[in-house]
Amino acid sequence: MSRYRNLVFSAAVLAGVCAGTASAETVGKVGVDWIGNDILVDAVADPEVKGVTCHVSYFDRSVIDRVKNGNWFEDPSNSAISCLQTGPIEIGDIDLSKGGDEVFKSGLSLVWKKLVVTRIYDKQNDTLIYLAHSRELTNGSAKMAISTVSLYGQTVSWKNGKPQ
Repeated sequence: MSRYRNLVFSAAVLAGVCAGTASAETVGKVGVDWIGNDILVDAVADPEVKGVTCHVSYFDRSVIDRVKNGNWFEDPSNSAISCLQTGPIEIGDIDLSKGGDEVFKSGLSLVWKKLVVTRIYDKQNDTLIYLAHSRELTNGSAKMAISTVSLYGQTVSWKNGKPQ
């Protein structure tokens, strides 16, 4: 019975992790050494802000590197991000709190480490902030990158009216 409950719990957690975030399309892959390590570049369209696309780059370790270093199950936390307006901006139901919304999440390890892109709305400066960072269960990382999309002077439509 316990094994069945654990299986159901794991499936529920996985479904929750995958729900509500954007999907990414790999648009670039650059080899960085002879053992097969690569830098991947993904395009991520914000699911709640039409007209904004982020490009996120991160390191993808090769099998040879994993064997050589003995760390099979995770990639480094390093990432970079750049976001820009790619069409008319239409803002849906976004979180206006200081904690913001997760826009994208991708695994950097078998289970515990994720690359996350969080969107934060800066009302005072009328700007969307996109923060790329890693999230780990026990040890957080200080490695992060940030990009902004100014809404100032733009024709922006809010699905639920202007933010309060």
